[in-house]
Amino acid sequence: MPELRKDPIVDRWVIIAEDRGKRPGDFPSPTRKLQVGFCPFCPGNESKTPPEVLALRASGAPRNGSGWSLRVVPNKYPALKIEGEMNRTGLGMFDRMNGIGAHEVIIEGPQHELALEELPEKNIQDCLWAYQQRIIDLKGDSRFRHIVIFKNHGEAAGATLEHTHSQLIALPITPKRVSDEIIGARRHYELKERCIFCDIIDQERSDGQRVVMENSDFIALCPYASRFPFETWILPRYHQSHFEKDSVNQMAAMAPILKDVLLKIRIALNHPPYNFILHNSPVNGHHDAYYHWHIEITPKVTKMAGFEEGTGFYINPTSPEEAAEVLRSIPIQP
Repeated sequence: MPELRKDPIVDRWVIIAEDRGKRPGDFPSPTRKLQVGFCPFCPGNESKTPPEVLALRASGAPRNGSGWSLRVVPNKYPALKIEGEMNRTGLGMFDRMNGIGAHEVIIEGPQHELALEELPEKNIQDCLWAYQQRIIDLKGDSRFRHIVIFKNHGEAAGATLEHTHSQLIALPITPKRVSDEIIGARRHYELKERCIFCDIIDQERSDGQRVVMENSDFIALCPYASRFPFETWILPRYHQSHFEKDSVNQMAAMAPILKDVLLKIRIALNHPPYNFILHNSPVNGHHDAYYHWHIEITPKVTKMAGFEEGTGFYINPTSPEEAAEVLRSIPIQP
């Protein structure tokens, strides 16, 4: 029997339609398109990207040269540009402003053939550190309201280059999806004086059905009202609203969870394209008591169609309980 489930944070309904019979082997295997020819992210091609804003490199290696293990560069084709004024104006009943923001690329490693989940834990920890450093730097710009970090892995998830990388976009407004989460979290806090994300973590740890894995600092789970098959969230078990405020030790604890979850999804779904998005508190927001940063990972194994577009409902053919059970059962070699 299909089931309607409500997301307790944003009041969004989803349909869990297990009768559609989507187990891991039922999803189509993606065709992996290998990039042929020139890659601007590979070592030796540093001059083909804009000058780096952050890098980890061997001692003595020249800036904007080879010898690096991680680079952050402005996007050569940015969605928003950092130069200029916002110039908020009205056009009758419509609002507009200049496309002011920042758009950066985090090149996660020098090896062209390795995906993020194939990198050593230390490299993944370095990526998390780079995310923090860029948020800290950009939040000093008073024009920016929110900084989103995301990864598109695979052509179907929006990647245009195969070399492993993630992206950062600083926005002059707070996105509606983030605002919806904040409104729901504030409503829960006003009623119960507790963080709704912390309550979800306690509930899921007590229930256990949707937990994929955890350690002393982080938990990975398939949310109760999952929109997509094998959707997985990673949350700190301690309360923290701002990702950039976490310590080096906490990022060291997160790296293996992120690596193992991505590896489990990779094995379960045969190298699927996926997105992950860091949900963080807005810049200079006052949401410390009730917002809770987290990462949402969504494999791209189904497509939205007319019903989803017309109603805002998602139809998920794989229950989060089944997805979590499959992911838990996959061993990861140390």
